[in-house]
Amino acid sequence: MKKSNQEAADKITFKNLRRLYFFALLTIAVTIILSQILVQYNLKQQLSDSKIINVSGKQRMLSQKIVKEVLILNFVTDTVSSKQISHLKNVLSTWKANQQALENGSDSLLFPKEKSETLQKLYLDIKPNFTNIETATNLFLKNLQNEKNLADNTKLVQTILQNEGIFLSKMNQIVSQYDLEAHEKVTEQRRIEYWIFGFTLLVLLLEFFFIFRPTSKKIEKLIAKLLSSEKKALKLAYDTEIISEIKENSVKELKSLNHAMENTLLYCRIAPDGSIIHIGEKFAKLINYTRFSSNKKFSEVLTTDEKEQLNIDRIIFDRQRSGWQGEIKIINKEAQTIWLDISMVPVTIKKNELELLIVCFNITERKKAQREVERLNIENSTEKINQQKIISSKIVENQENEQNRIAKEIHDGIGQMLTGLKFSLESINLDDKEKAGQKIEYLKKLSLDIIKGVRTATFNLMPPELSDHGIVSSLAKLTQELSKLTGKEILFYNKTDFNQRLDSLIEINIYRLTQEAINNAIKYADSTHIIVQLSHSNTLLSVIVDDNGKGFDVNAVDKKRNSESGMGLLFMKERVQYINGRVFIKSILDEGTRITFNIPI
Repeated sequence: MKKSNQEAADKITFKNLRRLYFFALLTIAVTIILSQILVQYNLKQQLSDSKIINVSGKQRMLSQKIVKEVLILNFVTDTVSSKQISHLKNVLSTWKANQQALENGSDSLLFPKEKSETLQKLYLDIKPNFTNIETATNLFLKNLQNEKNLADNTKLVQTILQNEGIFLSKMNQIVSQYDLEAHEKVTEQRRIEYWIFGFTLLVLLLEFFFIFRPTSKKIEKLIAKLLSSEKKALKLAYDTEIISEIKENSVKELKSLNHAMENTLLYCRIAPDGSIIHIGEKFAKLINYTRFSSNKKFSEVLTTDEKEQLNIDRIIFDRQRSGWQGEIKIINKEAQTIWLDISMVPVTIKKNELELLIVCFNITERKKAQREVERLNIENSTEKINQQKIISSKIVENQENEQNRIAKEIHDGIGQMLTGLKFSLESINLDDKEKAGQKIEYLKKLSLDIIKGVRTATFNLMPPELSDHGIVSSLAKLTQELSKLTGKEILFYNKTDFNQRLDSLIEINIYRLTQEAINNAIKYADSTHIIVQLSHSNTLLSVIVDDNGKGFDVNAVDKKRNSESGMGLLFMKERVQYINGRVFIKSILDEGTRITFNIPI
């Protein structure tokens, strides 16, 4: 019960850590996205402000150019050409269009329509001067074109000169106001960036104290549990061997009792000196016992072989108080060899009076069959023992390799990255903004690497999809991850939309079998495409792994049980038999291999 509660608590802890990982990644991603959006928005505003200031400054230049052209046309040039008039009109048109864009906004120039109250007031204040200059210039050009009222042009020039100075002064105020507001926006952006920087740093610190450090401790406990489980497994194997010996002894005793009860027709009672007290009719007929043999000992009646007689007498003498059970070969008067399974049980009749109850079973036919079986199996027995030794050593070796690999991944990968994260956090100098920003970017990347390392380690130990979502989701995730790691095209198809949950032991064995088949295709077959197909019926679940590798001779590999590939197939067959399933292997040289697992559901 406690173990079940502990396992449930561990699952909840890993689920919580996984949620925290996702939340941490989401928080960092949202922070980066918001920061980027804000920066892009402010850059766009700054570009717009820069363009507005540029156009505002250009307005002053254009106003001065208008005044200069008017003065030249009125006082310097004797003959006015249409080209000069056209040029002045173009300058006036540009000046007017820019002023309207600044005042009312422009989508094409990206000038905002909304302005501060100060700018609105300045534009309202400058508008009369702008209107006076525009009106006077238009009248001036009209008079020149029509060559009428030329005397009035001098007054128009005076009007333009009077308003031009005021326009320049007020335009300087507008440019200064734009510059001031742009500076305020930059200051606000800097303040917000500092807030985002502080928030990101806070998130990284919280991740370190509430995610990475607890995860590290949890993994250390997990490694300790694995080592403890290994010790318990070795002790359990030793205890199992002792229990097996005790069980064999108990079976022998029960066997003796069982024969005594079921084969009472072959029995006799003898005295401690070996003389016959009584013998059953069935037994007497078997050993050709007659009344004329009544003065003989039990050993003399049982066999004509003197050595066997001495052996039986010795057993009776040595085991008359402790009893005995065993097999004896006798030769009767017809020279026939008979095997008897004899049980000798001491029975106390009175206080000092002892008898031996002999109960026998004719096992001659069984001996003949047993010898035939031994003859047929004697070659296979040695091979099976060697196979079991190799399997046991491989299991221990694989456990050691897996534990060493996990420990190395944690020490060399996650452990060093966590140490680097700690030192980098301690070395951040907030006074140096540029270097602090660079370190924050480095810390973000290092955090993602640590999360990826932890996910990979936990995935190799026990894929979370297997316990959370079942065999279909875990196989899809397995093929996806192996495809990313190896660069090979590994695809998964759920052909019959199987979505049932199976017993956890069956699911983990199906997962390991599929994983072993894919790894064999990657490691030995030199394949580039691997397809995993899952289908089911009402009573059977099938998993098929196809590859386009170089293939192999199934019979040849099956005979080489001591090779790595042969042992791999043997492990696969034993694992699928453990869940009452079957495996079928079909391979063609230079074409590929298909491995099919059929598991009852």
